Amino acid sequence: MVTLRDVAAHAGVSVSVVSRVLNSDPTIRIRPETRERVVESARLLRYAPNSAGRSLRRARSHLLALVVPDVTNATFTDLVNGVEARALDHSYSVLLASSPRMQPGSEGFNRLLNERLVDGVLLQKDDSAPTDLVARALTHPEHTVMINSGPVDGVRTIGLDDVAAGALATRHLLELGHRSIGYVGGVPASDTSSRRQQGVERELGEAGLTLPREHLTTLGYTYRSALDAVRLLLGREPRPTALVVGNVNAGIGALTEAAQMGISVPEELSVVAIHDIWPAITCSPALTTVRLPMAALGATAVDLLLNGDGDGSGDGGQVSRVVDDPAPELVRRASTAAAPRG
Repeated sequence: MVTLRDVAAHAGVSVSVVSRVLNSDPTIRIRPETRERVVESARLLRYAPNSAGRSLRRARSHLLALVVPDVTNATFTDLVNGVEARALDHSYSVLLASSPRMQPGSEGFNRLLNERLVDGVLLQKDDSAPTDLVARALTHPEHTVMINSGPVDGVRTIGLDDVAAGALATRHLLELGHRSIGYVGGVPASDTSSRRQQGVERELGEAGLTLPREHLTTLGYTYRSALDAVRLLLGREPRPTALVVGNVNAGIGALTEAAQMGISVPEELSVVAIHDIWPAITCSPALTTVRLPMAALGATAVDLLLNGDGDGSGDGGQVSRVVDDPAPELVRRASTAAAPRG
């Protein structure tokens, strides 16, 4: 780690001068070119204040950072609302970030805690990022809570009851008489998709059925990936009469591709997706969904970050918590119906 002494040696000045320049001491009297040399040396050496020393003695910033894969994704709206509301209860404000430059291991992400720009980070990793690599990239796991991303050894984590969500969606289709059900999943590294698939398989198993490999895809949660996934699933014989889609954005894509293939929903194919967002109502037909407690997830994540494991200890150890109150809720709309005869 680069120290003040390293910067001082590079700039040819004393450690005290470097400290006063980088802390914007208004009383220091030095030449402008000396100041510029110190700042440039710090930049070239990528100096960051030692959070275990001076920065930890600073007053709290009363800022939290919420880092999500994509701020334009409507599934995060309720999460953001829950985080902001609970943060205000604790007299905190929230910074919202989303970009490759703000992923764990990036300079921008590391600066958040290394320079104490915020007091903690709530992180939902990108689905394609391996959990173990993200965990190793966290410079201050004790000031981080991972959302829907784990569990991760040594990092407090929080998630939803994804297994119950997958099971609820499947139970709805079974009750409508479907016996050939497929699953449109996220990428293989997606923790949530894996758990939702478990729910699908559990419910099918209790009905004496299985999830055939030819009725399963792991291409991703996006609208575009769902187009490819549904084209694969519905191009096979015998094709499923119903689909559980692991994410509502992909669910909208599933409806689009079915229409392109001339397959009528729900007469020939029923579709139910996990998560509920307002565009699901505007689809044709309107999309049946499983609503998850995203606002409660955000609020509980803030409590976990600021209060430790819930008993006030705040020791930063691994705490895996599932938010299941309120429980996943089926929102039935026009994309599901009784299984076609024959």
